[in-house]
Amino acid sequence: MENSSKLMHKWIHYFDIYERHFSRFRNAAPVILEIGVFGGGSLAMWKEYFGPGAQVLGLDINPECKQHEGEGVDIFIGSQDDPAVIERILSRYPRIDIVLDDGSHRMSHMVSSFELLYERIHPRGVYMVEDTHTCYWDEYEGGIGRSGSFIEFAKGKIDEINAVHARGALPISSFTRTTDCISIYDSVVVFEKQPQGTRQAPITEPL
Repeated sequence: MENSSKLMHKWIHYFDIYERHFSRFRNAAPVILEIGVFGGGSLAMWKEYFGPGAQVLGLDINPECKQHEGEGVDIFIGSQDDPAVIERILSRYPRIDIVLDDGSHRMSHMVSSFELLYERIHPRGVYMVEDTHTCYWDEYEGGIGRSGSFIEFAKGKIDEINAVHARGALPISSFTRTTDCISIYDSVVVFEKQPQGTRQAPITEPL
């Protein structure tokens, strides 16, 4: 609200979600990758929010976004679903703590970016996808119940996180073993990572 120079476009209710999931990284020198640079305003916001030592990365298809680079802010140009581009980012920054997908909002791009990045971010990192209202819009490859939409993809991940209870009907995947929780909000989906140990059977005796 106090920004007076670089532009950003965010729904107001996103900021409470950011605070809930990102506050633990403040002043801890995190590395955050934001897919979608636009006017550079959110990159500047993250640099200020996370404090000294934070490294902010931006990814955008528009070469003009390079102008938003600066101290602690590195911009990569390319498509978010291009494995070569993602590999270039990870080779330079092998530890990424937070990914925020605010890119094209197209279903195929959102799913591809998740599959390219999720397993390779920090074991206690956060992967947030915003503007998921496009999952219901045809022009973004979305639609209610439409196969391939990111919301349908996330619904499948709910089963996958619970695969240990599926009695063999679902494989226990790397996602199952490394994911702590999935949070669903209006227009935002958040995945929080945490290594999972042996999950204990529930206690059935009275306490």
